[in-house]
Amino acid sequence: MKLAIMQPYFFPYIGYYQLVNSVDQFIFYDDVNFIKRGWINRTNIITREARQLLSVSLSQSSQNKRINEIKLKGQPEKILRTIEFTYKKAPYFDDVFPLVQSCILSDYEVVSEFAANTIRSVSEYLGIKTDFSFSSEFHRSTAGYEKARRLIDICRKENADVYINSIGGQAIYTKEEFEQEGIDLYFLKTKKISYDQNPIRKEGFEANLSMIDVLMFNGRDQVNKLLEEYELI
Repeated sequence: MKLAIMQPYFFPYIGYYQLVNSVDQFIFYDDVNFIKRGWINRTNIITREARQLLSVSLSQSSQNKRINEIKLKGQPEKILRTIEFTYKKAPYFDDVFPLVQSCILSDYEVVSEFAANTIRSVSEYLGIKTDFSFSSEFHRSTAGYEKARRLIDICRKENADVYINSIGGQAIYTKEEFEQEGIDLYFLKTKKISYDQNPIRKEGFEANLSMIDVLMFNGRDQVNKLLEEYELI
């Protein structure tokens, strides 16, 4: 069984969804410390000249708190208006905007659940069959756990023999420490991806934006093809 574990991000880039699509089970790592200026409550969209950062306002956010302890600060309607204004001429706006609107106007109060819902909703839209859960539900954090040790423990409890991490995990984890526990560790590297961003961006391509951007310019079938544009190393 293939497993991946990641913090929940707000409409993350396509590489995150490639990770979701590559495994049987995906666990949202919601009971670890919040990272300021990370992607839990932020994402990038396109503009005519450059990318634009969207940030969901949070109440008393702190890196000393766990992700599932931090609440949203009001409803982010301003973000929704920005997305609508930016992408209203995109070819798949009518299909995608209701999905984005439903996520942003959801009743979730905690940022971990709010962000995770953007990932689950897009996955459902694309027909991804991966099972989702939260680490706080079944694998509560234990003080003193070394990072890799906790991931290995979760893999063993879930009977996973393959653990797939994002490419950034190469700086943190080694294949040897997982192999000692009978688990194969792989890192997912997204291949070079591009698509037509006209009429918003008429020249050049802006990469690694929110999945919102990918969906606005590509139909379901094309997005599912892009989800396969990666390699495991």
